[in-house]
Amino acid sequence: MSDVKLAAQTRTEFGKGAARRIRRENKVPAVVYGHGVDPVHIALPGHELQLALRTPNVLLTLDIEGRTELAIPKAVQRDAIRGSLEHVDLLLVKRGEKVNVEVYVHTEGELAPGAYLLEHVLSTLTVEAEATHIPESVTVSIQGLEAGAAILAKDIPLPKGTTLAIDEDAVVLQVLAAQAEEAPADAAAETTEA
Repeated sequence: MSDVKLAAQTRTEFGKGAARRIRRENKVPAVVYGHGVDPVHIALPGHELQLALRTPNVLLTLDIEGRTELAIPKAVQRDAIRGSLEHVDLLLVKRGEKVNVEVYVHTEGELAPGAYLLEHVLSTLTVEAEATHIPESVTVSIQGLEAGAAILAKDIPLPKGTTLAIDEDAVVLQVLAAQAEEAPADAAAETTEA
C-alpha cells in the first residue's frame, strides 16, 4: 500500500470559473467527505496528485492548513480528450478503520493447450480491508485450466486482514472453448445446389 503526502489548500470560491482558475495554477479542485463532518473543499498540487493516482487505492496523507487527514480517492474526473485531472472526491479514513474498495484481479500462468479463451467476468473484486493496508491487486493462477472451468470469488487468495465484500459464489473468471466461424447459410445452400 502506497502512502503519499500532499499539501492541500482550502478553497472558498466555487463554480466553473473558480475551478478553471485553480487548474490554471496546476492544481486540482477536490472535496473531502466522511466521518460525519461537513465536506471540505480543497485544491491539491496537480502533478503530485496525478502521480499518486497511478497507484490503485492509494492512501493520501493530506496536510490541510496544519491539520493532517488520511483519505482515499473515491471518484476521479478526467478531461475526456487530454486525460488531465478535472476534480477528485476523497473519502476520509482512520487508521484501523475498515473500508470497501475495488482491487484489480491479475492472472498468472497459462491455460491448458488448445483453443481456449479466458473471460474476465469481473476485472475487479470488491473487498473489505483496513484503510492503511489496502491491497493494490490480487493474483490468481489459471495454470492448466480448460473449457468449462470457472474461478469464483471465494477461490481467489486474499491478503491477510482482507475479506470479500461481494457474493463468494460470484464468477470472476471462466474458460471458454474457442468456436470456429461458421459459413453463412446462403453460401452453404449454394454449394449443395452446384
